[in-house]
Amino acid sequence: MPPKKSDQPPLLLGKPGNNLKTGIVGLANVGKSTFFQAITKSGLGNPANFPYATIDPEEAKCIVPDDRFDWLCEQYKPKSKVPANLTIFDIAGLTKGASTGAGLGNAFLSHIRAVDAIYQVVRCFDDAEIIHVEGDVDPVRDLQIIQDELMLKDMEWVEKYIEGVKKLVRGSTGLERKKKEEELATTEKVLEGLKNGRVVRKGNWNPKEVETINTMQLLTAKPVIYLVNLSEKDYLRQKNKHLPKIKSWVDEHATGDLIIPLSVCFEERLTTLDGEQAVEEECKKLGTRSMLPKIIISGYHALNLVHYFTAGPDEVRAWTIRKGTKAPQAAGVIHTDFEKTFILGEITPFADLKEHGSELAAKAAGKQRSQGKEYVMNDGDLAYWKCGKKG
Repeated sequence: MPPKKSDQPPLLLGKPGNNLKTGIVGLANVGKSTFFQAITKSGLGNPANFPYATIDPEEAKCIVPDDRFDWLCEQYKPKSKVPANLTIFDIAGLTKGASTGAGLGNAFLSHIRAVDAIYQVVRCFDDAEIIHVEGDVDPVRDLQIIQDELMLKDMEWVEKYIEGVKKLVRGSTGLERKKKEEELATTEKVLEGLKNGRVVRKGNWNPKEVETINTMQLLTAKPVIYLVNLSEKDYLRQKNKHLPKIKSWVDEHATGDLIIPLSVCFEERLTTLDGEQAVEEECKKLGTRSMLPKIIISGYHALNLVHYFTAGPDEVRAWTIRKGTKAPQAAGVIHTDFEKTFILGEITPFADLKEHGSELAAKAAGKQRSQGKEYVMNDGDLAYWKCGKKG
């Protein structure tokens, strides 16, 4: 008889948990701080026409757009509405040589290490009034500079890590020694890949290797979304001479990573309009749309985040969890006691809820089910938890 397949979700690169952060990264003067202000609808950040206008990272949260949440709010008309949100950091501009301390160097790289995913902004607009730290606009060169700096820092980090593990191997015996030897083999494999020009997130890793890599907080292990910053004119006509070259570079160096063209100056202009209706009218007039909702949702999913809902007349709320989270841990997001005393969850998939129009109708149709400790939550589940008394 073949071995029973495990229903455990695959182990993912990155820090486990639901309180994860995305950082905005790029060279100086590519539009990072203006983008940060537009996406977070805040006055934080420091857009200015000189390098290092931002030094310490700014932090803000933005709402994750979700039509399902809006539908639930329409149905329940709750007193309180709490949507999912994404935490975003505006990180200072990188300079060629940052891995060896140039510019803000190590401070910049430590700020990237503290986030869990990266929005990498690359400049594709010409503007004589906004200086480019490399002298001219060449997005492929800029992409390579950032990747090189992150990889060089990872190599330096891994080499130090290897030296530490070697000492532990020499000082251990038995099972502990075997464990450290496996850890050493993984770190040497990581270093070899980096030296061959392969970022860590594109490596082929087994679950044990992922566990080791996750302890190292490597810069190139973090998911990346490439944001191509166009002029408003190029964005509206959906053409720019650099776009094919950027796609070719990403296909070669970061296969499968998402590329989203946008115009930061256009997004900034939309924020000055009076309300959502004015924004909709402006976009309709120009035959376009804001890319911010797509960027937020893509960043949320790049972190392997999803959410489930609780709903009633008092509150409709989205609870953020990591993809693959089981029911007790999902309940524990509300309160740790819920996980410890978990009995079961009454779960209704959102699609069934919407199809039948109400909880009662969905339950009558047999779409609400009692799920136990092994149930893996699906994005958009409506949940009610039954828990015991705390011992």
